[in-house]
Amino acid sequence: MKRTLINPHQLGQILRTARRAKGLSQAQAASRVGLSQSRLSAMELDPGSVTSEQLFALLAMYGLELSVQTRPASTATPSPEDW
Repeated sequence: MKRTLINPHQLGQILRTARRAKGLSQAQAASRVGLSQSRLSAMELDPGSVTSEQLFALLAMYGLELSVQTRPASTATPSPEDW
């Protein structure tokens, strides 16, 4: 799966989709990375609250990697409301 993110909400969707693809409940996934189920739920709903350590732990568990690249000049810059 390759996805381009332009706002935090999309990160929550990707994390939720990856968890479900692995067949894990929120409680199971949270337990594997040392979080509570409610914290994982909050992260999927409000990914702006994810710490970098939590994000990388979840990405590793879900078999995902993070890639950052320069945005093409023709792509519009997202407005602050998108964040």
